[in-house]
Amino acid sequence: MDFSLTEEQQLIHQTVREFAEREVRPHAAQWDREGVFPRALTPKIAELGLWGMIVPTAYGGSEVDVLSMALAIEALAWGDGGVALSVASHNSLCTGHLVGFASEEQKRRYLPGLAAGETLGAWCLTEPGAGSDAGAIQTRAERRNGDWILSGTKVFVTQGSIGGVYVVMTITDPAAGRDGISAFIVERDNPGLRVGKKEDKLGVRSSDTAEVVFEECVVTDAALVGRPGEGYRQAMRVLEGGRIGIAAMAVGLGRAALDASVAYAQERRAFGRPIAEHQALGFMMADMAAELDAAWLLVARAATLAQAKRSFRREASMAKLYAAEAAARAAARGVQIHGGYGFVKGAAVERIYRDVKLTEIGEGTSEIQRIIIAKSLLED
Repeated sequence: MDFSLTEEQQLIHQTVREFAEREVRPHAAQWDREGVFPRALTPKIAELGLWGMIVPTAYGGSEVDVLSMALAIEALAWGDGGVALSVASHNSLCTGHLVGFASEEQKRRYLPGLAAGETLGAWCLTEPGAGSDAGAIQTRAERRNGDWILSGTKVFVTQGSIGGVYVVMTITDPAAGRDGISAFIVERDNPGLRVGKKEDKLGVRSSDTAEVVFEECVVTDAALVGRPGEGYRQAMRVLEGGRIGIAAMAVGLGRAALDASVAYAQERRAFGRPIAEHQALGFMMADMAAELDAAWLLVARAATLAQAKRSFRREASMAKLYAAEAAARAAARGVQIHGGYGFVKGAAVERIYRDVKLTEIGEGTSEIQRIIIAKSLLED
C-alpha cells in the first residue's frame, strides 16, 4: 500500500498551508471575535481555485481529486476552522449537489459562478424539528398554476445570509414520506426568500450561519433538481461526500492544537526545565500525534474510495467519527498543556477547542455515524 502523495497533491497542500499561514491564521482571532465571514478573503480563495474544487473544468472549476480537496481543507482548518468550514460546505454541499444531480442547463447556469466564488452556495436541509432525522422536514413545495410554491424555515444554514444560490430540500408529496422529498434551486434575489436570524455560535465564528425562511417562494420546474421525490436520496449522497471534508477539517484543527502545544511546551518552564521534558505532557503530545495521524489515514482511505467511484459510505462515517473525536481530544489536551493560558480568550488552543466541536455535529453527529457504521456491519 502506497501512502505517498503525488507531486500535485503535495503542491496543493503546501500552497494552501502557506496561504493559511499568510492570509488566514494571523486574522483568525479577530474574525472569531467579530463573528462574521471575512468577505475580503473570497477573491483570494478564488485565486487558488478552492471554491471550485469539485467543479469540472468544463464549467470553470479546478476539478481536483477528492484527496487533494481533503488536503486543502485540512490546511485551511490549520489556519482557521470557520474559513475551512465555509470552503468545505460550499464545495461538498450546495455545489456538490449540483455537480452530482443537476441538469446540464442548471450546471451551465450556476456552476461557473460558484466555482469562481462570484456567488457562494448554501444548502438547506436542517429545520427546527428536523436535524438528524432529515426525513422529518416540513418545508413544503406545492404545485400552483404551473409553478412550485415553497413555504418553510431552514436553520443552521452555512452561508445562510451571504449565499447567492440555495439548494433547498422540500416535501412535494406528503403521503410518500422520504420518497416525497424533492430538491429545488432558489436564487438569493427571489422575493420569497428571506434571511432570518443570524446565529451567534460557540465556534467556527468566521463561518456564516443563519436561518433561511421561504414565504410563498415561487420557482419554476427549471429549479427542480432531478425528478420529484429524489431529494432525500440525493441529500444522503451529498452528506456522504461532505463527511470526508469535515473529517479533514477536524484533522487540520487537531494538528493546529498539536503545533501550538509543542511550541508552548518547549518555551514554558516549570521546575527548572521546559515542560516538554516532563513525561506526563510528552505523553499527551504523543497521543495527539498518533491519533491525528490515524485519523488522517481514515480520511485518505475514504477519499481514495470516493475518487475511484467505489462505495465509501461506511469509510466516510468512520473517518468523520474518529477524526472529529480525535481532534476534540487533541484540543482538550492542548488547553491542558497550556494551563491557565489556554483557558483565556486569545489563546489559539481556546479557539480551536470551541471550533472543533462542530465537527462532532455537522454532516451527521457522531451518534449518527455510529448508527451508519453499525448498520453497515449488520448488512455485510
